[in-house]
Amino acid sequence: MVQVRVLGVALDQSGQHIILLKPLGEDEGRGRVLPIWIGAQEATSILIAVQGEQAPRPLSHDLMKLLLEAVGSNIERVDVTRIEDGTFYAELTIMTPTGPYVIDARPSDSVALASRTDAPLFVADEVLEQAGIPAEMVESRSDEEESEESADEKLEEFKKFLEDVDPEDFQG
Repeated sequence: MVQVRVLGVALDQSGQHIILLKPLGEDEGRGRVLPIWIGAQEATSILIAVQGEQAPRPLSHDLMKLLLEAVGSNIERVDVTRIEDGTFYAELTIMTPTGPYVIDARPSDSVALASRTDAPLFVADEVLEQAGIPAEMVESRSDEEESEESADEKLEEFKKFLEDVDPEDFQG
């Protein structure tokens, strides 16, 4: 498992939301980034949490956090464990007064909860290797030598990737 952070939320060419997860400690523009397709509501929920904002009324993930706190529990960690037939799978490890519980959950809900609770996020090495994309496709290095033309080329390359990719391309 490799620990990751939420790099951002993006839209693919068809208007579907993608969450981008990047390993901690990797320099900008280097390594791999894991794109996971998620729903619009989950994308909004994640963005609100990552930006440190709050919705006018509690969202579902806010409610889940409050319920966990009310029963003396917390999210210990989130693991994106595997990808099968283009579907990503995750597990929430919840620490309760009676001990830890591991619960199967969608990655989008898991990341939304982790973003609200500061729980660490992890991705299985095999998942990052299989479904990750080069970081330079979504990040531009801060090197002064990098020309604007090169950055535009990388942006066009990433746009082409998003245009041509289908979530089923990541089938195991």
